[in-house]
Amino acid sequence: MRLTTYTDFTLRVLIYLALHPGRVVTVGEIARAYDVSAAHLNKVVQRLALAGEIETLRGRHGGVRLAKPPAAINIAAVVRDAEPDMDLAPCFAGSEACVLGRCCLLQGALRRAGQAFLAELGRSTLADLIGPGGPTAGVFPARAREHLPGPWRRRAAPRQRLAVAAPRAASAVLAPIR
Repeated sequence: MRLTTYTDFTLRVLIYLALHPGRVVTVGEIARAYDVSAAHLNKVVQRLALAGEIETLRGRHGGVRLAKPPAAINIAAVVRDAEPDMDLAPCFAGSEACVLGRCCLLQGALRRAGQAFLAELGRSTLADLIGPGGPTAGVFPARAREHLPGPWRRRAAPRQRLAVAAPRAASAVLAPIR
């Protein structure tokens, strides 16, 4: 079984938000952290907000954050909501899609495998995916670690002071062009 990229991005957004509890995070920040398209993440965020998993905040200091504690977000429920269909084979659409039809035993085996997959995911919450203290943060790309809490934060090099030029006189800026 292979999950869609959309579902992968959905889980990534939730993991990132769980690693930043109580902080409002922008979609652009998440996109940079995972090196993915912000446009794709906007679609994910919209659907997660409609599902009640996250809340969105508008305005200058807007962004997204989890609407529930990570332990209250079931991974199987998220995957079911994100996946367009969980059919493992085209024959799931109807018996006429399969030459073998009603005598085929593969469909039953695949259906049981899909149910077992979701049952296993059903035992996991978002809190389980980040673990205690957020060890998942250690696998973030280096450029994303500056946003992470605790020991996973990248140590930034000391900033150099730049000399600031004095502002030019207004008459020099507004002088007519000859």
